[in-house]
Formats: sequence, C-alpha cells, structure tokens
Amino acid sequence: MLKRIPVYILTGFLGSGKTTILKRMLHHVKVSGQKPALMLNELGSENVEKELFNDEAMIELLNGCICCTIQDDMRVEIDKLLKSREDIDVLLIEGTGIANPAEIIEALTHPDVIDKVEIQSVIGLVDASRYLEYQSMFQSSKEIRTMLKQQITTSTLLVVNKIDLLDEKKRLKVTSKLEVLKGMNVPMVFAQYGEVDSELLFERRFFTNALHMQDNPEMHHHVHHSHPFQAIKIEGLEEIDKMSFEKWLKGQSQSLLRAKGYIRFKGSSQLFSFQFASNQLEVIPIESSKSSCIILIGAKLDDKQLMQSLYSM
Repeated sequence: MLKRIPVYILTGFLGSGKTTILKRMLHHVKVSGQKPALMLNELGSENVEKELFNDEAMIELLNGCICCTIQDDMRVEIDKLLKSREDIDVLLIEGTGIANPAEIIEALTHPDVIDKVEIQSVIGLVDASRYLEYQSMFQSSKEIRTMLKQQITTSTLLVVNKIDLLDEKKRLKVTSKLEVLKGMNVPMVFAQYGEVDSELLFERRFFTNALHMQDNPEMHHHVHHSHPFQAIKIEGLEEIDKMSFEKWLKGQSQSLLRAKGYIRFKGSSQLFSFQFASNQLEVIPIESSKSSCIILIGAKLDDKQLMQSLYSM
C-alpha cells in the first residue's frame, strides 16, 4: 500500500506566531525519531526565514501564495520531494500570513495528490493582542477581516497566542468574538510565546476516507461527527448522467464545501475534469487514461448517506 505522509498546516495572519509553533512542532517530530520535511511559502522572491531551517528537507514556494497562484507548483514539488526522500515521515506546511487554508486543503486533496498525503490538522494562529484592532471597521480593512474569518473558520485547532499582552476585559472580548466564528466543534487554546502542548498540536483533527462504488454502501461506517472537517474520495463510478450529477451536488447540504475530480458522463467516452463550488458545476474535457474519481470536501459529511444517494441516482 502506498505510504501517505501526514501533513499539518499552519495558518494565521502576519505576526501571529506561526514560525514559533513550526519550530516547536519540528523539534517534537525530531525528538520522536521521525524525519520531517517543511514547506515554507513566501510572497516575495526570497524566504528570509530559510536560515532557521537549513538542516531540514524543505520545499520553498516563492513569489506567490499557495492559496492563489502556485497550487500546481505545490503539487509538483510535493511529488518530487516524496519521490526523492522516501524517509520523510511528516510534512509541516506554513502558509503566508494572507493564505486561505481552505485553498491549501484543496491543493492537498487534488486527485493526483490525495493518495500521497494525509491532512492531520489545520492549526490556526491568532494574535490576541491585535485581534480586536483587526476586527474593527475603523482600524482595519474588509480584506483583512475576511481573510481572518477564513483562517479561523477553516482551522481544526485554534491557538490564541500572545494572550499575556491582554488584560482580562479584552481577553474575554476576544474569546467571545472567536467563539462566535470558530464553531463549537473546534477546540481553542490560549498561549504565550507559542507554548502549546505538543499532544494538542499533533492530534488528528481532519479525516480523509476512500470509498469504492463496487463495495456495499451498508458496510461503510466512517462517519466522524465529532470532527468538523473531512475529505471523502469516491472511486469506481464508471459513468453518470450529467444532469443527475449536477442535481445531486446541488442537493447536498451546506456541509459540502467543495467537490472536484475526474468523471465520465453517460453517452460519452470522454473524461472530464470537474469543479463544484458556490453551487456551480464546471466541467472541462481532458485527454487522460485516469479513472473516475470524486473528491468531496466539507464539514460533518455523512459518507454512508453520500454513497447511498449516489447508488440510487
């Protein structure tokens, strides 16, 4: 069976403490006797923090943000790393301070990558000392407020850092605002100088299931209702009616955030690459010998129900 590399994603706005947490996680991996690899992303043409990790296996993605301009490069570089370094046990990814982790998740769940890596958690850092400022309509911008919301709501563990710089009144106000955004199923821990228990940082909080249409859907019991984020890969679907498939996608609850993959439609031998987002289906014909593959990304997805509804379509 192909080895899948556990992946931990670090997200958070500029100055929130991502690199401090990254160094803590890196130390834990090495002390545990495992071989880590790093992916560091930088908006500019040079990674000024590279010297902090000179001795590590590393992927540098420069001149762009993982979430918007270089997802293809990211997939290629991961593939190169795993082929050249078979001893890698854990991949730690630090996105830029303006990265949307949902897009990083999308890159890692691409049909060509999903069997090589396994997302474990999305760890979101929040600078408690400046959070109220960033949320203020008078001191911040709509873009910053939107980006912070994306980072917080997509995280599976929220680390509220620099809490020592707040008095009790402001701490309660920050906590209250974050509770509203993050959802009840996402744990929130408070920290000073990025000091967080390693067990919390490395706990698996994101689940990926691989299901096969040839199997009996009654045999699947992979539902993880206590964990909000999942990626479900469904294989073995030979062909499907296009209109029915689009209706099926649009008929799912709001828990389905994204869908993508490769598919064949009835009446055509053509393979299509498809993307489903914002309730819109986009299909593009491609020349490939790939097998059909559907990837569903969302919160609290019921894999048994999804399989049954596909069978009955």
